Amino acid sequence: MSEIPLPPWRRAVAKRTRAAKAPLSQDQIVDAGLRIVMAEGIEAVSMRRVAAVFDTGASSLYAHVANKEELLQLMFDRICGEVATPEPEPARWREQIKEMARDSHAVMCRYNNLARAALATVPTGPYALRVSEAMLAIMLSAGVPPQVAAWSLDRLFLYIVADAYENSLHMENMRPGLETKEYFEGFVTQLRDFYGALPADRFPNIRAHAKTLTTGDGDERFEFGLDMLVDGLARYLP
Repeated sequence: MSEIPLPPWRRAVAKRTRAAKAPLSQDQIVDAGLRIVMAEGIEAVSMRRVAAVFDTGASSLYAHVANKEELLQLMFDRICGEVATPEPEPARWREQIKEMARDSHAVMCRYNNLARAALATVPTGPYALRVSEAMLAIMLSAGVPPQVAAWSLDRLFLYIVADAYENSLHMENMRPGLETKEYFEGFVTQLRDFYGALPADRFPNIRAHAKTLTTGDGDERFEFGLDMLVDGLARYLP
């Protein structure tokens, strides 16, 4: 049958040249944000930038994510899902806390500088709460008083997040093509030389212990801080 021509007062609708786009989901948006942060860092993440991944406008994202801040929180919560959460073993409570801390730190370091999203806020997503619940359960099972366990949970996560974020800042300072070990050796050497050149009459201790102050790599220092925090909990046990 022949097509009926349009009346002259109506405009023809352009025919689709490609299939309609599949509807977005929150998981897809979070995935895209994580790929961007892995490649370029947290500063590169924006609603417009994430929308561009799907060849759409930022308004298409607002049905699933309220704003950039919520997106960053969802992204951080997603990576918390990679942290192992063991069942409490009271006899091994110190080792379990340290194992969770190391695992959390390693996960955050893998995702560039995304740890910054956890500063000055309290992550309340399901995966972040799962990690908090597990660590709290370990401390309580060992007999740590609830108030002490609550504050310790806060201080431990602040230590883990801040250390992971500082590590990402060092990575940003690295020149292209420079190996991580080479960067840190150069940084430490410069700092040691600086301490050693300070006026002895004003900074006698820093100058005298310049080498001691600059020994140990990031892992060793992280473990030392972890020992101080976790071992300090023992004094609160009944």
